Amino acid sequence: MKKPIQNVMAALGLCLVLPAAAQNLYGAEQTVASDAQNAMNLRWNIADNGRAIVWQPAADIPHFDHLEMTGDKVSMVLRWGIDSNGAFRCERSLVFPTLRKYPNDTHASLVWRTAADAVPAISVEDMTLTRERVTEVRIDGMLTVKSLWNVGWTYSGADRKAGYEPEIEMTRVFFPSSDKLLTCEKYTLKNIGDRTFTLNIPEYVCSYATEPEKGLDGRVYNVRGEVAGTGNYTLAPGAEVSFEMYFTGSVAGEDVPAPDFGAEYAARRHFIDDDIASSLILESPDPVLNSEFHFSKIRASESIIATKNGYMHAPGGEVFYAAIWTNDTAEYVSPFYPFLGYGKGNLSAENCYRLFAQFMNDEYRPVPSSIIAEGDDIWNGVGDRGDAAMLANGASRYALACGSREKAEQLWPLIEWCLEFCKRNKTGDGVVASDTDELENRFPSGDANLSTSCLYYDALLSAAYLSEDLGLPRSVAREYRAEAGRMKTAIEDYFGAEVSGYKTYRYYDGNDVLRSWICLPLVFGIDYNREGTVAALLGPEMLTRNGLLTAQGDTTFWDRSTLYALRGLFCAGYADEAYRFMHDFSAWRLLGDHVPYMIEAWPEGAQRHLSAEGGLYCRIVTEGLFGIRPTGLSSFTMTPSLPSSWDRVALRHIRAFGSDFDISVSRLPSGRLEVTVTGPDVRTQRHTVAAGSSLRIEL
Repeated sequence: MKKPIQNVMAALGLCLVLPAAAQNLYGAEQTVASDAQNAMNLRWNIADNGRAIVWQPAADIPHFDHLEMTGDKVSMVLRWGIDSNGAFRCERSLVFPTLRKYPNDTHASLVWRTAADAVPAISVEDMTLTRERVTEVRIDGMLTVKSLWNVGWTYSGADRKAGYEPEIEMTRVFFPSSDKLLTCEKYTLKNIGDRTFTLNIPEYVCSYATEPEKGLDGRVYNVRGEVAGTGNYTLAPGAEVSFEMYFTGSVAGEDVPAPDFGAEYAARRHFIDDDIASSLILESPDPVLNSEFHFSKIRASESIIATKNGYMHAPGGEVFYAAIWTNDTAEYVSPFYPFLGYGKGNLSAENCYRLFAQFMNDEYRPVPSSIIAEGDDIWNGVGDRGDAAMLANGASRYALACGSREKAEQLWPLIEWCLEFCKRNKTGDGVVASDTDELENRFPSGDANLSTSCLYYDALLSAAYLSEDLGLPRSVAREYRAEAGRMKTAIEDYFGAEVSGYKTYRYYDGNDVLRSWICLPLVFGIDYNREGTVAALLGPEMLTRNGLLTAQGDTTFWDRSTLYALRGLFCAGYADEAYRFMHDFSAWRLLGDHVPYMIEAWPEGAQRHLSAEGGLYCRIVTEGLFGIRPTGLSSFTMTPSLPSSWDRVALRHIRAFGSDFDISVSRLPSGRLEVTVTGPDVRTQRHTVAAGSSLRIEL
C-alpha cells in the first residue's frame, strides 16, 4: 500500500518548495529562499556560506530559546531570549562534569544555574544604560548578540540629539573554553553617538561554594563569576571598549589561573573552523542541508569530556556527562567519527569500546547500558536493552571505517562476544530477546523488539566483512552471513505485519499501532515490506513538522528515530521523498524557533540539544544520500541517491578508511549517475551506475 506522499506532506503544512538557491552549488554566499521561509514561518537566515545563522528581531518578539555549547571540561546551556521590549535576557546553566557530586551517579555533575549580569552595573556619564533593543543574534558555534542602548532615560540640550536615539552599540559573545573548567563572555561597547562619554565598568564578582556533604569524598567546589577589564574609560565617537566575564569551577583551595580571552577565543575558533569546517564538507544544491550538516558536525564533536578514564562522548542536556551509553555513544555517534577524521572523536570512540569490553564475561551476562561517573560505576536500571546488539553494530562499523588493522584487531573480541551474546538470546521464533529497548520502557517493546534484531542482523554483515580483512578463517564470514540470512527471514516472519492498513512491521508481538522504529529494516537493506513501510512513515498517522511521532496516536517525538528514518528512505531508493522530508525537517531545526541542532525529545527534556543526534544527522548523508557501506578497512560499497531536482552533489575531505578523499555524484544526460572518487592519497576513479544501483570502491 503506497499513499500519495507529496499530498500527505502538503496536507500537514510542510513546505515542498525547493530552495531558490539550488543552482548555487559552490557559490560564495547561500541564502534560504524567502518563499520557503514564509511558508514555514522560519525565523533565522543562513549566513557565511552556511557556517552561521542570523536573526534580526522585528515584530517576532518576545522569543526565548536555549542552546548548549560544550568543551573538554565544561558545558554551557544558555537560556536566552528577547523580551517584548526588545531587550536581551540570559540565564546560564554551567555544567562541570569532572566536579563530581554525591551520590556519584549519572546525574552527579556539578551544575550551577545563574542569571548573573554585569551589564546593569555599567554607568555612562553617571547614568545607566537603558532601552536596549537587540538588532542581531548570530550562532556559529558561539552565540553573538548585538544591541543598541540609550544613555539614561531622558536627555536634552543643543549638543544632544532629540528623543531617544541610541548612543551605545553593544556586542556580546558567549562560548565555553575548549579545555578548561571555564566559560567565556566578551562585551564590547561602541560609541555610535556624536559626543564623548565617560564610561565606568565596575568590579563585579559572584561566587558559590558547595556544601561538603554534597561533594564527592567531602570535596567543596567553588564556582565564581568575575569581570576582567574594569575601570573608567573615555569613549570618543566611534571608539569602543571591551571587558570579559568568566565563570570558573574548581575544587576549593586550587589555584585558578587568570583566563586569557584571546587564547580561549582562538581555541574555540580553531575547533569550529579547522577541526570541523575543513573536513567532511557537504556540497549540495540545498543550502539548508549544507548548513545543518555543518552545525550537526559541531554538536556531534564538541561534546566530548576529558575524564580521568579518557575521553567520553557526552550526550549533554545538563544531565548526561562523563559517561557513555551503548546507544548514543557506541551505536549512534562513534561510527561517524572516522568519516569526519576528528582525532578527539576517534579517541572517544576507541575509549568507549575499550571500557565496555571490560564487561565481557564467560557466562554471557548482559553488558551494562551505561558506564558512568568517569568510568567508576555503571547504570543498568532497566536490564538488557539490546545493548550487545548496539555495541556490536557500532563497533563493527567503526572498526571497518577507521581503516586501521591494529584498531580493528583490538575491537574484534568485543564484536565477537556481542554477536555470540545475541545468538544465545534468540527466541524460539529466531529473533533476539531483550528486556526493553533504547527508550527504556517509556513505550512498550515486548520481550523481543524489531530494533535489537535489526541491529544484530547488520552487525553480522559488518563482522563478516571485517573477519575477511583480518584474515580470519573463511568459515567465520560464512557462518556470520548464514546467521544474517536466518535473521533476515526471522525478522520478516516474526515482525512483518499489517499495521493500521500498511503492510509493514509490528515493533513487538502484540503491537497494533505504528511505531517510528519500523524504519530500521529500510536502513539495513531489509526490503520485504519496503513500500508499505515508506508509506507508513510518511503517512498522516506519523509525520509531523517535528519529524515522526514515536507511536501512532501519541504526541511524543524523538529526533533519533526520525534521523534513522531519513537515512532509511534514502537507502530504500526513495530519494525524492527523503529529500523533501529532510529539507523541511532540517529547515525547521536550523531556522525555526529552537535552533540550530537536532534535539533529543519532546516533551521529555524540553528538546535538549543532545550531541549524538548530530552524528545521526550526518549519517543520513554519508550512509543514506551517498549510500556508503563499509566492507573493509579500505573498501566500501555505495548506492548514491540523487533527488530528481539535483544534478550533482559532493562530499569533500572524507577521512575514513585511512584516507582523505572526495566523492562527487553527477547526473549524466542518459539519466545514469557518474561517481568520481579523488584525493591526494587515493587513485582517481570514475564509475557510471544506474540510479539505485550499487558499486564497490577500493581505495
